Amino acid sequence: MSISVPKFTSKTGVRFVKLLHKENTIEANLDALGSFVWVTINGELTVKDVLDRVKEKFPAEENIDQRLFLFLQQMRALHYLTY
Repeated sequence: MSISVPKFTSKTGVRFVKLLHKENTIEANLDALGSFVWVTINGELTVKDVLDRVKEKFPAEENIDQRLFLFLQQMRALHYLTY
């Protein structure tokens, strides 16, 4: 799965991209875990709720809790999601 995310959110950045006639989005490719988490998060579930669903979906994965937390931190650092 891939998601489209904006390159720039500031007015200056958006204007710059328009001036260059370029797209203001990039495609971020997600692996199976990232794709599942992306469609699972909805603003209402807690991280524990998401972790429980991830553990249910990927029971054989090792260190799944660490992978989830790393994924969420990366998405937040890239401003793809907020919490």
